[in-house]
Amino acid sequence: MISSIHYKIKDLSRIAKAILNQVKSKNILFYGEMGSGKTTLISALVKELGGTNKTSSPTFSIVNKYEVTNDFVYHFDFYRINDQYEALDMGIEEYFRSEYWNFIEWPDKISDLIPEDVSIITLSIAEDESRILEISEKNYLHDGQ
Repeated sequence: MISSIHYKIKDLSRIAKAILNQVKSKNILFYGEMGSGKTTLISALVKELGGTNKTSSPTFSIVNKYEVTNDFVYHFDFYRINDQYEALDMGIEEYFRSEYWNFIEWPDKISDLIPEDVSIITLSIAEDESRILEISEKNYLHDGQ
């Protein structure tokens, strides 16, 4: 099932809460063009989970770790990696096997490494500069992928 939400930046706290109530996996893939608001949305999700540190894009570090209430969030940005082997070298499979939240920007760069069960968020920019968010779930074993 795909759920679609149209929102403005001022609604981010409410949207983050709705996402966390709806997703079934702690591995969340974020799709969207550059500037669509992936990192901004992830910051709102971290805050909603109880994070108090300022979040930022891990474009150059590839991964940022945030402590949240009774948990951790790993925020990945694979935009700058050259191939999936870089993600393997950094131990991406260990992160996926953890019980922690994994928020992944540019997951298409590691498509062969994605775990079986994930939640997918796709962002797009509407004509009025608001955002359209679609949430879906994917089980790679049962969906024939």
